[in-house]
Amino acid sequence: MSYHLAIVGATGAVGKEMLTLLEKRGFPLKELTLFASPKSAGKTLSFKGADISIKALHEGCFKGIDIALFSAGKKASLEYVPQAVKEGAIVIDNGSAFRLMENVPLIIPEINAHALKNHQGIIASPNCTTTVMLIALAPLHKPYTIKRIVASTYQAASGAGALAMKELEEETAAVLNNKPYERTVFTHPYAFNLFTHNSTLTENGYVEEELKMVFETHKILEDPSIKVTATCVRVPVLRAHSISLNVEFEKPITKENAYSLLKNAAGLKILEDPSMNRFPMPLDATGQDDILVGRIRQDISQANTLEFWAVGDQLLKGAALNTIQIAELLCAQRVT
Repeated sequence: MSYHLAIVGATGAVGKEMLTLLEKRGFPLKELTLFASPKSAGKTLSFKGADISIKALHEGCFKGIDIALFSAGKKASLEYVPQAVKEGAIVIDNGSAFRLMENVPLIIPEINAHALKNHQGIIASPNCTTTVMLIALAPLHKPYTIKRIVASTYQAASGAGALAMKELEEETAAVLNNKPYERTVFTHPYAFNLFTHNSTLTENGYVEEELKMVFETHKILEDPSIKVTATCVRVPVLRAHSISLNVEFEKPITKENAYSLLKNAAGLKILEDPSMNRFPMPLDATGQDDILVGRIRQDISQANTLEFWAVGDQLLKGAALNTIQIAELLCAQRVT
């Protein structure tokens, strides 16, 4: 069986990765429709050697479409996802608009594919940092029960889109050549610098990105008792996020226990050479489907606690790949 699939936000960094993955993974396409902003309408993107014209969103544009992948931002999702569902499409949204709604499954296929069957036309893909973190930790939750997670993220420019990646490259070149540079994406200097994640700062002192990790973890692992705190930082890396994790478990666990479970976990690869002080780096994860994990060690200050280092390509498993995998699950389970 083949499907008519649409990508909303096809010209963005994630949308372009979706196009590449559809071809690479042999998704069962009957037809492909690409949507973007009105200024992109009429332009083309290449797919399987052919040029596909980009369309603007309008009333009735989702009729006949089986699955619509949204990656055009929260505002566009809130405006057009209900229309897409009304017109008969199943929506997989890569943004934050619907993730915490009770009747919307929040899916990482390796962890909670079972929740997909409960969808009512909308399925959400988690925040990129949540995905990287939980791919590394979920295999340990059932046997040892996660009690508390302390996460510190080192987030790449790709999380803010293609323009942010371009800005980092241009600003770095300007600084190296002692030239002025006018930023349009970030408020603070980005080249050779880092700063608190640029999402909205809330009244409790956490930025929205940090709170996403808290509440999305509860929903995906189906356990609101897990205590989660996060500090999210933007670092001058192009497209792979890194996370330092300190995780307390209810039951005694050793690093050997963790390695034993994680070495065969889906979507994850252990990468390290302790003799060379060599552990996963953003350059290792760039372009890779798997989340890379290493430097697992006992916390010397507290019992039942391990330290982890996890790195993942934000544009792939953190966004486009996870969304495509959800679409593949829909097709395999025939729940469309």
